[in-house]
Amino acid sequence: MSRIAGRFATLRQSEEGALVIFVTAGDPNPDLSEKLVLTIADAGADVIEIGIPFSDPLADGPTIQASTFRALQHGMTPSRVLEMVSRLRAQTDVPLVAMTYFNPVWQMGVERFAREASQAGVDGVIMTDMPPDEAGEWHPVARQHGLDTIFLVAPTSTAERMKRVAQMSSGFVYCVSRTGVTGAREHLPEEVPQMLQAMRALTDLPLCVGFGISRPEHVRAVCRIADGAVVGSAVVSLIEEEVKAGEQAALAAVHRFVKSLKEATR
Repeated sequence: MSRIAGRFATLRQSEEGALVIFVTAGDPNPDLSEKLVLTIADAGADVIEIGIPFSDPLADGPTIQASTFRALQHGMTPSRVLEMVSRLRAQTDVPLVAMTYFNPVWQMGVERFAREASQAGVDGVIMTDMPPDEAGEWHPVARQHGLDTIFLVAPTSTAERMKRVAQMSSGFVYCVSRTGVTGAREHLPEEVPQMLQAMRALTDLPLCVGFGISRPEHVRAVCRIADGAVVGSAVVSLIEEEVKAGEQAALAAVHRFVKSLKEATR
């Protein structure tokens, strides 16, 4: 059983929802970025998505785009991110998911990326711009190296796309709550329950809802109808704001926020 599957099995037994937190590797700087991941783990996150900075993050809104550019300015590359994951893995058992686009993986080499990610302690990979019908080069290599591949579905996904996602995903399915880019929103879209119902008819994998989830009440609402909630932009924005007051202020603020989000999954 993979580390991700194990975590969801434990949560299911305790009737808890999963809290999945996204951060950009290297933001606001490489050293603090590592400390933030460990702080997020300590605050109760069940899975942590570590974003690999990319120069053309088309699926991301302005908050995560800005964090990506800051990380790139600090010299973060896919190799440096995997080195960071290796150091983190020595200190935490929380499942770690690399979130990226296909271009950086292709540039590094599909087989090499999968091998080095697995060796570093990555548990799963999300490639935001890679649909299952274009994953022929990646998918068998990921399985060979023991990596879960987490595909995305959205309210606009066709029945055929949902079926393919269900067939090819492992770990969990990332259910995008709405069309458009990442970013905090006020309300959960009405289409989400229908999308989840359609996916549940196709797979027993955990379903986690992301894009626009930014507050404990959002997490609570999501966990009533899904297996977990993904929070990204709200955490990245908090880091950007609180780091102005210093490293310790940022760490403390993120710990409080993530803890409040986790409490909402119970």
